[in-house]
Amino acid sequence: MTALPENLEVWHAPAKLNLFLHITGQRSDGYHELQTVFQLLDYGDKLAFEVTDDSTIQRVTDIPGVAQSDDLVVRAAKLLQQHLSVQQGVRIYLDKQLPMGGGLGGGSSDAATTLVALNQIWGGNLSIAELIIIGVQLGADVPVFIRGRTAWAEGVGDQLESVTLPSRCYLVVNPGVHVSTAELFSSPELTRDCRTITIRAFLDGTTLNVFEPLVKQRYPKVSAALNWLDQFSKAKLTGTGGCIFAEFSNQAEARNALRCLPPEYTGFVSWGVDRSPHRL
Repeated sequence: MTALPENLEVWHAPAKLNLFLHITGQRSDGYHELQTVFQLLDYGDKLAFEVTDDSTIQRVTDIPGVAQSDDLVVRAAKLLQQHLSVQQGVRIYLDKQLPMGGGLGGGSSDAATTLVALNQIWGGNLSIAELIIIGVQLGADVPVFIRGRTAWAEGVGDQLESVTLPSRCYLVVNPGVHVSTAELFSSPELTRDCRTITIRAFLDGTTLNVFEPLVKQRYPKVSAALNWLDQFSKAKLTGTGGCIFAEFSNQAEARNALRCLPPEYTGFVSWGVDRSPHRL
């Protein structure tokens, strides 16, 4: 955990779960059509922003393996700075809790929160729709975090409809495996012809994550973690993984499972929320 400066406002960047993930087709440009539900969580990263008089964008916090030039928060800040034509810069502090490459949307959420926060701090007054136009340049998951609503998603993940789901507690487990999303999407074994479904069908439980069989086959540690979590509640893969999760009706049951977590895994308990903290 990285301590953020006490004199700066803290901005939250929530995690997400894909409660299911279907691929319904592939477009001529190579992008996949999908259906999913993005469930926001009340757990995630935290950021703080210190405005400077020069135009420099700097991530103060060191993130091992992630160069500043590649970091989505830096890229988000630079895109917004250019769009608003502001002369000020910013020092970005990041308390990173979400694992990279885990399917929890940490990088996309951090980028979205950066856009939302700096739009306010720099006095940009851009609408959510305008921020989404900027955010989509950074990644397909960024718009859902800018909107800040748990959502039903279609298209390439860009067609979003807010949904209100029953209150559920989740145990999220990280087996410590970095899954290659590009490798999975290019796999000839990937199911790309799922029948389109309705929100009602999702609520009835007739869904799956098409990436789960591939991940279980190619990443034995994720498969073992799914088997372990299954003893407490139905275990599922989020996104392309490698994090997994299970749903519980109350926090006590989820925390009981967390206490049994094998030492080679890490995990956390979180409630699903309908709105991101930055949209309350």
